[in-house]
Amino acid sequence: MDRRNFIHGATAAAATVAAIQSRAYADEKSRPRRVGLIGCGWYGKCDLLQLMNVEPVEVVSLCDVDTDMLNQAADLIASRQASKTRPRTYANYQNMLAEKDLDIVLIATPDHWHALPMIAAVEAGADVYVQKPTGCDVLESKAMLDAARRTGRVVQVGTQRRSTPHLIDAKNQVVEAGLLGDIAHAEVCCYYHMRSNKNPPDSAPPKNLDYDAWTGPAPMRPYNELVHPRSWRAFMEYGNGIVGDMCVHMLDMVRWQLGLGWPKHIASSGGILVDTKSKANISDTQTATFDFDDLDVVWTHRSWGDAPDPQYPWAGIIYGTKGTLKLSVNRFDFIPRGGGQKLQGEALIELDKYPTDASDKEKWNLELHVASAIRGHMRDFLAAIDSRSNPIADIEQGHISSASCIMANVSSALGRSIEFDPATHTAVGDAEASSMLRREYRKPYIHPATV
Repeated sequence: MDRRNFIHGATAAAATVAAIQSRAYADEKSRPRRVGLIGCGWYGKCDLLQLMNVEPVEVVSLCDVDTDMLNQAADLIASRQASKTRPRTYANYQNMLAEKDLDIVLIATPDHWHALPMIAAVEAGADVYVQKPTGCDVLESKAMLDAARRTGRVVQVGTQRRSTPHLIDAKNQVVEAGLLGDIAHAEVCCYYHMRSNKNPPDSAPPKNLDYDAWTGPAPMRPYNELVHPRSWRAFMEYGNGIVGDMCVHMLDMVRWQLGLGWPKHIASSGGILVDTKSKANISDTQTATFDFDDLDVVWTHRSWGDAPDPQYPWAGIIYGTKGTLKLSVNRFDFIPRGGGQKLQGEALIELDKYPTDASDKEKWNLELHVASAIRGHMRDFLAAIDSRSNPIADIEQGHISSASCIMANVSSALGRSIEFDPATHTAVGDAEASSMLRREYRKPYIHPATV
């Protein structure tokens, strides 16, 4: 073959490949994105229904170890999606992911089951929306970040304060506008009476729940009615207490508002100081200081007594030389120092645009004041998928906020502060603290940081 014919043939072949790729891309864009959900409880349904509200996706797969919860969700989704098709149902997420036909996977399991499915999902080629916190230990969370980067998949973490309309307004109108002046201190807090105060006897698990699979890599405890559903947050075996559940949201919100990265030092203290009769083993009182060199963010939670400010029982408060900014899921208030114009905003509730929010609140406990934030978070996630870019709550940001809160519990357990080195993911000069950044997995589960 002479050179001219070779070039002509190569050009034609390249054109053919390009045409095939173009048609494949067009076909992919013309069909609905295929979605699977792992964890069909409270927030799994809330997240999935809001994704369906912002885009006509096709939900093809659902997974849960509770057959009642799984079938309930399958019936709900069949009634909502345009195709009226009932999603396939799975008890094992690995079997679901083995189909390798999902564009997006949502993960809304209890905290101790976030890491392994998320890593498996990105390795199966899906982009992932995973609930916060990213993991139950620091190195587990880091393994999630590493997997996302290794596979090139988009991962959005459910720290949706970054997509909350009135908090975006606060960032733009107050923080970015310079109305706070110099900032050296912020407080984050939760005074909800959310810690279980019950002490029910242990019992046999219900027949609809595969308790061994539910426990997964966590230590095996006797089954108790507090464990499932939702009250599992009472136990450190499955999460990181109120710090891991609620501080992660508010710390992440302040970090986003102020453009903060990793804290350099973390110190925390607390314990079960008041409610000693409950079966719960998480702290009822705790403080933590996150030191960002020239700015401290101080966390307080107390699951008893009254909140100092009844309008801000779960909040972030940023103090500046020119004023104070109070932030919560419901509202924000800017109070200028020495007088001047106050600014205020409230949660966006969109029942006129999304009338199913009302019934979803009644049936599935959707928080109306959060629905618009979930929708915004989902839109940002979808846009990042289309552009192959990092979403606003990228896995790295979720990892920083989650790991920082986990280390607050490590500090509290040790009774000393931790200086963290994000380059090595170790506690500087503290081998004992470094060893506590990774928990033991129950056999036969394998910790992702050891793979």
